[in-house]
Formats: sequence, C-alpha cells, structure tokens
Amino acid sequence: MTMRFNTLMMPLMLKVSRLGAALFGQQHDTPADRSTAGRAGQPGEVFIVGAGPGDAELLTLKAYRLLQEADVVLFDWLVDQSVLDCIPRHVAREFVGKRCGKHSVPQEMICQRLVELGLEGKRVVRLKGGDPAIFARTSEETDALHQAGIPFAIVPGITAASGASAYTGIPLTDRRFAQSVRFMTAQFKDPAKEADWQAIAQSSARETTVVYMGLKRLALLSQRLTQAGVDANLPVAVIENACCNHQQVIVGSVGDIYQRVVDAAIEGPALTVIGHVVSARQPITANLLHHTYEQRAI
Repeated sequence: MTMRFNTLMMPLMLKVSRLGAALFGQQHDTPADRSTAGRAGQPGEVFIVGAGPGDAELLTLKAYRLLQEADVVLFDWLVDQSVLDCIPRHVAREFVGKRCGKHSVPQEMICQRLVELGLEGKRVVRLKGGDPAIFARTSEETDALHQAGIPFAIVPGITAASGASAYTGIPLTDRRFAQSVRFMTAQFKDPAKEADWQAIAQSSARETTVVYMGLKRLALLSQRLTQAGVDANLPVAVIENACCNHQQVIVGSVGDIYQRVVDAAIEGPALTVIGHVVSARQPITANLLHHTYEQRAI
C-alpha cells in the first residue's frame, strides 16, 4: 500500500495540529473573534513568518496555520510560488519585495504598511523567505510595531543555507573539513562594514563560509578572498533557486567560480558556499524531495 504525500496534505496536518492543541487546552481565535476585536477598536496582530527556502513542504505547521487564518499577507520576492499557493483565495496579498536592480518597496514603506494594517485590527502575516532572524531586516519592522503598540510574534523558518545544504548534498560541517560555519552577506559599499577577510582567509581551511545575496558581487567576492590569501583552488558552489524544482548548482573554485556562473547564465537568487565541504557533496536523489514521493505504509 502506498500513500501520496504533497502540499494537499497540509490541511490534514493542520487539523491534526488543531486536535492536539485542543487536547492540551490551547485555543486559536476564530475569524469572528478577530473581526469582533477589530470592531472594538483594538489593534490587530502581526506575525513575522519564515517561509523557508523555497519548497512549500518545508513550511512549518505553524506557518501554514497562520497563512490560513490571516486577513492579509505581505510577502517578499524570495517567497516561492508554491508557498504562495498555500494562501487561501479569500486572504488579501500584498507584494513588498526588494531586489537589486529591480523595482523595490522601501523598507520604511513596509514598516508603515504593517503598522497601518495592525491599527485597522487586521491579522497580518509578514511572509519572509528563509528565516526572519537571518538577513531579513526583521528588527526594523518589529521596532515599528512595538512603537505603535501592535502585538507581534516571530515564527522561524528554515534558512536558505540549511535548505540548500540538504537539497544539494553539500554539508555545512564535516568533521574532516569544517567545524564551524560563517554566514555573511556580500556588502562592499561601506568599507567599515565589510567582512574581516583576513579572518576568513585564516579559517578557510577548516570553516565553511556561506554568502547570502552575493551573486551580483561574485567577482569582487573572489577578488577579496584571493587578496586576503585564500587558496584560489578552494572549492566553491553557487546554488540558484535552492530547494525549488528548477534548482541549479555550479561548482568551481575561488579562482574560476565567477566565470563558471557567467557561462551558466545564472541569474539568481543564489547562495554561495565556500569551503572544502563542497568536495564532500553527497549524491542525493533529488526526485525524492520534490512534490510527491511514495511512503510505504507500515
């Protein structure tokens, strides 16, 4: 006997979650409860939710439940369409994405909109790609909500580095190659805020470095690393659209990764993994991870 498991099973999982909550005395507000609170002039509530790295099946049960119960969802451009498809049709959606070189919604306007909706008594989900605690500018939004007296909560998600590691078979740590991991962004506008390249070079033989949002600055990133003394042969992987059906992985070295990415016409979003762990990549069966798989009933 086999059983299909896909995003269509999310509602069943949600019912199980609610049953468990009822058994343990936890309660969730109904839509009627929320509308009554709004009419009474009370502020709404905002949930800053991690959407994970792409695949909708990587959403947490809590994230999925909140999407079902929301009045409005504000989402980033990094949120995959499969995740957006989990939002009920009656729930309002607002795109508030930011992307280098593209039309973007300023962070100040996003904060203002969250406050506006909260003051209207709405239940709002602020949906962010990955995890809200990692390179997501969450603190700016929570500061605005706190100052406006609007209740809020943060729901974690799987960060891109963890998702990309699992879906490519590239470990973040390996006792043979790396005992620690460094997460960073490719920030070069302000020299005072740049990474400590010497420290990265000194630990590169035993540490993994993961660079978020660094595709457009990959050539400069490679230059900074080699100037600091990093071996040009140090393995590098660039992962485009991690955890999605159209995921691509380009493997090279510090010295040649930029040209390899150009040749492959990688456009992003992409994550860069630097370190000897790239050479420890495992041959996972990717088809087991996407959309459906057959689970043997016991």
